[in-house]
Order: sequence, then structure tokens, then C-alpha cells
Amino acid sequence: MLPETTAASEQGPVLAALYALFVWWFSTGIVLYLDGLPRRTFRWSLLGASAGAVLAVWAIAWSSTVPTVAGAYVAFTGAVLLWGWNETAFLMGFVTGPRKQACPEGCRGLRHFGHAAATLLYHEACLAASGAVVLALSWGAPNAVGAWTFGILWLMRLSTKLNVFLGVPNLTREFLPEHLGYLERYFTRKPMNLLFPLSVTGATLLTAHFVLGAFASGAGRFEGVAAGVLATLSALALLEHWFLVLPLPVARLWSWSLRSRTGDQRAGAAPTRLG
Repeated sequence: MLPETTAASEQGPVLAALYALFVWWFSTGIVLYLDGLPRRTFRWSLLGASAGAVLAVWAIAWSSTVPTVAGAYVAFTGAVLLWGWNETAFLMGFVTGPRKQACPEGCRGLRHFGHAAATLLYHEACLAASGAVVLALSWGAPNAVGAWTFGILWLMRLSTKLNVFLGVPNLTREFLPEHLGYLERYFTRKPMNLLFPLSVTGATLLTAHFVLGAFASGAGRFEGVAAGVLATLSALALLEHWFLVLPLPVARLWSWSLRSRTGDQRAGAAPTRLG
């Protein structure tokens, strides 16, 4: 039985990695697709996402006391669902910030950074509140996969935002919806910035830490799966950072979801104020 047990333990992180990869790709595509639909659909989309967020909180709370393979998958999925609510609310314009216009010409330095921060203030506050809920549900619990998942998503996305503000070659403008077009004035196109090497180094070390944990001798099936999904998430965050500097057709990964933006998002009435 020992060889079979060992094989199962080794397969666990691999299957977990495939699952995390699919959830990352598919959930991102769903949010982009819904965000490309006509704006009259946004409230219904947010309502559905809100129902998913309630389910996500329950899933994280339940799985926090269940240190099993199933518990690891449920916690990871719940954290991604909760993150998806925040992304949906932001991209659809419901939860952004007090500033909803581009920075004036010639604005530089701390004033420019303050204006940029004001465009995201409410969104970042919601992320912090969501993270606090996940942390409270997972604090001291035997299954902290939900907290780790949300923490990695938050830290890596914050790093991406700062890198785009400071300057990178690829700004991935195609992912920005029309109603948030003013945010483009806070993007900076530069060959490199000083934060980028620190970001990719940190993401690389974090990925290596979880990979080693996934295949460590003595790691049980729960530990292997938990480390597997977290390693994959960290690796994807690292990849997203490299997408900012490498000339790759990133949008093709979600070409199916971006097609909704060629439809009638702009049709019908003129854009209305949300929130």
C-alpha cells in the first residue's frame, strides 16, 4: 500500500495545480465577459456575484475546520469567489473611489499618486475588509488555505497596480472597460521601474516555498494539495508580472470573454452613473 499512498500524495499537488490554473483562467474570463455586456446588465451581474460572495464566506468558514483534500479545494474556491465579487464590483464601476476623472495634465509626484489612490480608495477598502473577514474565519484554524489564497491575490494585485503606475512596457489596456477609461491616465509606459525586480523576486521565492512544501517528504495529502494550489496561484501571479514586460499576446488567453466588448456594451443609452 505504501507505493500507492506515495503516488497519490505526489499526484495531489499536480491535480491541485491543474484545478487552480483552470479556476484562475475561467473565473477571470467570466468577470471580463460580464463586464463587456451592456451596462443595464451590471446590477444583475453584481447581484449574482454577491450571492456567490455569501456562499464563499460560508465555504471559507466551513472549510477552515476541515483539514482535508476537499477542505483545501473548498477554501481555495471560496477565496477566489470572494475575490471575484470585489473585481466585479470594481470593473463594473460600483466600487471604485471618490475620484472618477483623469489626472490633469502636468500632474506629477505625490499629487499624482494621491489622485491615483483616490480612484481606487473604496475598492481597496473593500479588499481590506474582505481580507479581514477571511483572516478572522481562518485565524488559528487547521485549514488556512482560504486566507493564504486571498492574501496572495491581494498582495500580488497590489504589486501589479503599483508597477503599472510606476511604469512598465505593456499596460494591457485591452482589459480596461470604457467606463473606467480615465484610469489609463494613471498608467505609465516605461521600460522598467525599480519595484519590478523586487516584485518578481518575491513572487519567485513564494512560489518556490510552496512547491517545496507540496513535494516535501512527510507531507500528507491535505498539505500537498494546499501547497499545490497556493504554488500555482503564486506562479500565475509571477506570470502576470512578466506579462507586463514581455511582448506576449496576453489577451488571446481570454479572447472568448473579450468578444462581449464588441457587442452592444456601447449600444442603447449613453453610459449612466453607477453606484
